[in-house]
Amino acid sequence: MNWIAASLLAAVFLGIYELCTKHAVRENAVVPVLCLSTVCAASVWLALMALDAAAPGALPAGLRVAPLTWGEHLLLALKSAIVASSWMFTYFAMKHLPLSITSPIRATGPIWTLAGALVVLAERPTALEWAGIATTLASFVGLSLAGRAEGIRFHRDRWIGYMVGGTLLGAVSSLYDKFLLARAGFTVPTVQAWFSIYLAVLFLPLALGWKRRWWVRNEFHWRWSIPCIALMLLVSDYLYFGALRDPHSLVSLVSSLRRGSTLVAFAGGLLLFAEGNGLRKLPAVLGVLAGIVLTVCGRPW
Repeated sequence: MNWIAASLLAAVFLGIYELCTKHAVRENAVVPVLCLSTVCAASVWLALMALDAAAPGALPAGLRVAPLTWGEHLLLALKSAIVASSWMFTYFAMKHLPLSITSPIRATGPIWTLAGALVVLAERPTALEWAGIATTLASFVGLSLAGRAEGIRFHRDRWIGYMVGGTLLGAVSSLYDKFLLARAGFTVPTVQAWFSIYLAVLFLPLALGWKRRWWVRNEFHWRWSIPCIALMLLVSDYLYFGALRDPHSLVSLVSSLRRGSTLVAFAGGLLLFAEGNGLRKLPAVLGVLAGIVLTVCGRPW
């Protein structure tokens, strides 16, 4: 699949993932949601790895996990640690803020990914791609500012700070993904499988602490959206990692296109969670769409 098409399809599943996450953490304990969703994702890959070991060749190449050295395991464990830190910030923010606010803030990640890509990876988008990125990101900012009508003061709100912190760590993760897949030579299923497994390992001690009440915490309620978090993210990340592994892809553009998930999350926030100020935010959402179109048109298929 073309890397641009893969990035756009990943955006759809990422938007559904954000809706499932909001449903799971709303008025619920965050740590068990994180732990159970990552355990679900790890279980899928452990089952596939077990099947491959029991019946070599039964799985298609796109689902086979390659053997790794200890050093390579450490590289993937670092990836999981970065993502775990990012998710701890963003999940708590999504619990306390409207999805139509958190999703656009999270979508500013390509700004930081682009800055890192220009400095570290020496990427150079075309003029039309620059226009698409600028339009998309400016629209994200406008969408975020519309949240002031809901009484959210960005410079003083604790949960906005959490969302910004999680977004910055997410941008670091995006750059690291490009290194792992395009330069270190990892395959997509290998990264996704061990990343999911190490995430579950990292969250299990936190789940134990929550269970033993080592800190003041909320009660947990099981919801169907928890395993859906894992399923939607597995599909989105598989497409996203595949796009990054394409030697012609640019991490800055893949990250920007993937954040088209804001369109899905925005519509879902209005329809499913009855979030307000939809008309005020609509122009910025249309700007996001225009930016994505410009970005796609800037590169031949």
